[in-house]
Amino acid sequence: MPIPLASRFCTMRNPFARTFIFTAIVLFFMCMTFQSKTIYARNRILRTADRMASAVHQVPLEVDLVPQGFNDTELGAPGSNHLMNCDIDTEHLRQIRERYELGEHIDYFKRYVRFSRQPIDRHRHTYLSQKFLDHPFQLINVNAESRGDQCTPPLEVPVTQSDFPGNVDLSEFMFAISTTYGRINDPNSNPIREWAYWLTDSNGNSNGGKLILQLIDASDDELEQVTNRLARAGIDADVGHGDSRLEMAVRYLELVPMLYNHPDRPTKKWLVLCDDDTYFTAMHSLVARFKKYDHNKPLYIGTLSEDVGALERHGSQAFGGAGVFLSLPLAKKISDIYSHCRTPAKIAESNSGWGPQGDILLRKCIYENTDIRLTQLWDLWQLDLYGDPAGFYEGGIKPFSVHHFKGGGWHYAYPFQTTKIAHACGEDCPYQRFVTTDNFIISNGFSVANYPQGIDFDLDQFEGTFFAAPENRGWNLDFMYGPQRPSLLKTGRKMAWELRESHNNEDGSVLQTYILKSNDDRWKVNNQPMRALDGVIELVWLPA
Repeated sequence: MPIPLASRFCTMRNPFARTFIFTAIVLFFMCMTFQSKTIYARNRILRTADRMASAVHQVPLEVDLVPQGFNDTELGAPGSNHLMNCDIDTEHLRQIRERYELGEHIDYFKRYVRFSRQPIDRHRHTYLSQKFLDHPFQLINVNAESRGDQCTPPLEVPVTQSDFPGNVDLSEFMFAISTTYGRINDPNSNPIREWAYWLTDSNGNSNGGKLILQLIDASDDELEQVTNRLARAGIDADVGHGDSRLEMAVRYLELVPMLYNHPDRPTKKWLVLCDDDTYFTAMHSLVARFKKYDHNKPLYIGTLSEDVGALERHGSQAFGGAGVFLSLPLAKKISDIYSHCRTPAKIAESNSGWGPQGDILLRKCIYENTDIRLTQLWDLWQLDLYGDPAGFYEGGIKPFSVHHFKGGGWHYAYPFQTTKIAHACGEDCPYQRFVTTDNFIISNGFSVANYPQGIDFDLDQFEGTFFAAPENRGWNLDFMYGPQRPSLLKTGRKMAWELRESHNNEDGSVLQTYILKSNDDRWKVNNQPMRALDGVIELVWLPA
């Protein structure tokens, strides 16, 4: 009886069948091996604490070391042996021109600022008794040698005796961030140097704060690279894999049980969720504020969105980019009910219109399962804003955190450069305003603004250069900012040089470089520029 075709195919005497079956078996074991490796990779945790000794604090280039003369707690405030010098450093200006695409001819102005630390309160603005522009701008051709002028007496500025960022104790806090290798490795983003400001002493040593970092879909090699870089920066971090197959909102929510179940949790009081572009600017003040809270109670601390429309849409909630702080008792409650808070229905309910949001999912988990409600901390700032952010950063406030400052549809600002001045004159100095007699306002570390028609407006109001996202109703920022005064952009009543870089020098001085581009539409009237040339203002800060 003839053997059926299927049976003839399947018999082991058929060489093609043997080859087919063997190949199927090999593929099966390859898939199982790949799956096991994937599971292993997702469970892999690398710890910078295991590598810091061997790293010998070889801080990577993206982290700026602060000279040892700064943050010296034994000797008190840092001093300086800087000798005032107003010669023109043409090579330095040539590099500035190349970095910021300025013209060959620039208007250049250099001013020394001597600060004195005094037992005074920090105010949103301080009036000085001197002119800012005590000598004219110099016309510089960056491709030719130029002679400088004799230095004029420095601008005398009083500042508070605030603490220095390098000696903060953050040992009661543990932070969690979920991001990608691409964002960390992007030279235009470079968050490691920013994290080092608030997680280290800026000299390669941890300040006690702990970071749990989840890298979405990172390879083992990428995990190794990031861990080594964090170790060299002195950041105490555990680095693990995240899984993009999980909804983003769920990845955010799962950071809570991850923090609560961490072996370091018994030594902590506060667990913090934040974004990779959350920048904490004033950690001493933040730590002092949290000393006033009872960490033994279930607490949910953060800030609302600036847009009152968000309150209408979602109710009160802490917005994640500004930083969300949980006490351990509340984190335990969330960890216990975590699986009930991440159902498909709850994920769908967390959709803000921009997709499911982790901070909404977290708020729903808390509000629907406990009696705990948000404790508002006004000094944290989400900054869901469109337009020009200058009105915020020139407002003279001392934010504890800022967010959304790297563009990508939001705004550009440089808080890492801004806060370098804090290593010299203390944590209160960044963004503090000083008003001179000739209608200039220094917003320390953000801008030097001139008001040629005078300062006849309320300095305690934010300038309305920005507007709410996603909908501008004209008034929906008033709850958080108060009514804003009208914008002076394109009116001829204001022009500003804005900070692009800052350097803590070995001699104890701090150099800040502010840039104005003549073709900037903000500084035009009837489409005519207020200044014919690009401008550079450099401030050199010295302790008294």
